[in-house]
Amino acid sequence: MKKKELLVPAGDMECLRQAVYHGADAVYLACKNFGARKFATNFTNDEIVEAIRFCHLYGVRIYITMNTLVRNQEVSSFMEQARFLHEQGVDALIVQDLGMIYLLRKTFPNLEIHASTQANNSSYETVKMFYDLGVKRVVFSRELSIDEIDSIDIPIEKEAFIHGALCVSYSGCCLMSSMLGGRSGNRGECAGCCRLPYTLKRGDQILQKRQYLLSMKELNTSSSFDRLLHSTIDSFKIEGRMKGPVYVGFITSFYRKLMDQVPFSYEEEMDKLKTIFNREFTVGHLLGEEGTNLIHSESPNHIGLKIGKAEVKQDKIKIQLDPHQTLHQYDSIRFLHSNKGMVVNYLYDENDKYCNSSQSVCFVDNKIGFKKDDILMKTQDILLEKETILEESLRKIPITFQVKAKIGQPLRITVSDGKHTCMVEGEMVEEAKSSPTTEEVLREKLEKIGKGPFTIQSIQYDLDSSVFIPMKRFNEKRREVVEQLEQERIGDIVPFVEDEVLFVKRETEVPSTQYSCIVRWEDQLKKCLDLSFDRIIVFDLELYEKYKELDSIYYFVERCPRTISSSLVERNVVSDWMEVGDLSVSGFYPLNVTNIYTAYYLQELGYQNIPLSVELTKEEKQEFLTIYREQFGNAPFEIFSYGRVENMVIDSNVLGIEEGDYSYRLIDQKEREFPVYYDGVNTHIYHHEVFSLSESYENVCYLFDFYQETPDEIASIVKQFRGMKNNY
Repeated sequence: MKKKELLVPAGDMECLRQAVYHGADAVYLACKNFGARKFATNFTNDEIVEAIRFCHLYGVRIYITMNTLVRNQEVSSFMEQARFLHEQGVDALIVQDLGMIYLLRKTFPNLEIHASTQANNSSYETVKMFYDLGVKRVVFSRELSIDEIDSIDIPIEKEAFIHGALCVSYSGCCLMSSMLGGRSGNRGECAGCCRLPYTLKRGDQILQKRQYLLSMKELNTSSSFDRLLHSTIDSFKIEGRMKGPVYVGFITSFYRKLMDQVPFSYEEEMDKLKTIFNREFTVGHLLGEEGTNLIHSESPNHIGLKIGKAEVKQDKIKIQLDPHQTLHQYDSIRFLHSNKGMVVNYLYDENDKYCNSSQSVCFVDNKIGFKKDDILMKTQDILLEKETILEESLRKIPITFQVKAKIGQPLRITVSDGKHTCMVEGEMVEEAKSSPTTEEVLREKLEKIGKGPFTIQSIQYDLDSSVFIPMKRFNEKRREVVEQLEQERIGDIVPFVEDEVLFVKRETEVPSTQYSCIVRWEDQLKKCLDLSFDRIIVFDLELYEKYKELDSIYYFVERCPRTISSSLVERNVVSDWMEVGDLSVSGFYPLNVTNIYTAYYLQELGYQNIPLSVELTKEEKQEFLTIYREQFGNAPFEIFSYGRVENMVIDSNVLGIEEGDYSYRLIDQKEREFPVYYDGVNTHIYHHEVFSLSESYENVCYLFDFYQETPDEIASIVKQFRGMKNNY
């Protein structure tokens, strides 16, 4: 069986140390910019250098996340940061932005690139495109099952999440935080809209009121880990760059034992895990769980481990602990139904005496106004945290020493880790006048290698029968040769290479202003034909087949398919990256085009149009068009001009709604109504407001997305829009 990689998150230096100490094969972390967890502590450049040296000393690979969408004004600083990381010897960059992946592969051919899960790697064609581009590894969308991952027979490294928080929307496809508050999830600024309460309505009927209907349970695949071990997945990834060192240390150790098949009490470890972080667990899409089973609608937060029951007793709370459960002073507890919590500053036994811990009946002060009997949850175990944090690595690197001491020849000490071999020479060896230096004495000195990463596997001696070696000199040489080995391990990096990149300025003919639209009903389509739209995009395949003889009719391929090509017809609109070739394929705004290099590469791939990201401001769009045309020539650009932006696309029926029914709405705390639709495969959540473009651009295609507009409303909207454009 091919060795699998355990890949662990690190939000700061202490988390990184705990990941390494507990057995991570690789860690991933972010610099201060361009990481998809902008609000984690993250690493300065000086800390990055320290982290690379530390990880490489222990034989741990280090990947840097630069997985946000990059805008034109940021490209220079993005590439400078990538250059710095490459020079320092980082093992790979994890990148979302297609244009930056393209530019990195051209500029730094020796730099390993992994396509982030934010790139929405959910289809065979997307993975094939990245492989042909020279990407070493893809991080699959969390929506894929093991069988689906196994079926993608492309010789590229496969990485998948096995534990941690889940996004309800396909990663890279969520615009909700951006549309509501200007905090883009694609820019590492997600406001966590999916963790808020919503009311679900069908027409005027309330189906669920103020529940956490989009809050996903925590992914936990440990119960079926043998299936993972026998999959084609190369790297098992744990989510959690916002988590602390206790979580990182424990979860690394937990999965290390599973991967190494070390016997342990699974139930006991699960209790510890629930205490550290528990949002209820799911095996996720990876192991076939779907729909409402993925959602924990009662709470979006850490609920802890159930340890007993609580009841009011005058000014104290009486606790009856479950069998085999313990409560310590300074633990944190929460009462499940009231959702109130506290730290156990003082703990009392049955006789009202102070105690440090209890395993049966105990009391705590009622300092939170506890009024009703409840289930007791432990949300922090102070002793567990202390035992989890390590001062020294559990994993040691076996080394072999060789000591050669021949009278009249220089002392020679050689050390090897199996890959690197280092040797130092000392002073001439003299014959002992009284007490010769023995192998036992040398072993004692060699074993004093400190708390570093090494452990002595064997020592080989080649000594004359009566030699004298001064121990002070011997210790100096031991330290010197070990330091040499450390430097060899740290310096074992891929050589830095930078190439000059030349771009061809294309002389593509671009027609003057065009109009395209998306329709859902035949009467909408007929009206748009009357209005002379240049391209009319339909969702319904039967509707496409009925009108496909018209060159203006295009088919909208479902978002996030497992194979795009199986859905393609004569003329297509897609939302996922693929190599187009001779096919007739246009793009949709979820392609996330935020810089000119993404546009350039999409044009190179054969896309008939380049849809600009809806997250760009009007100033950024105008600047984009100007810069691109100056540097690269013409391209057929498309601007989203009217309609409801699709905030989320979610795999399966997570809300439990009827397929094909357009009457559902999600209502947030501000009474904003978000249309929701389930198409039989995915759940779609649209923005609460209809967007209408207020500015004008030269020689672009304006895109209209008609949701439930009537033909008369469509005619009015188009007439008003075209009239406004004619006034510019």
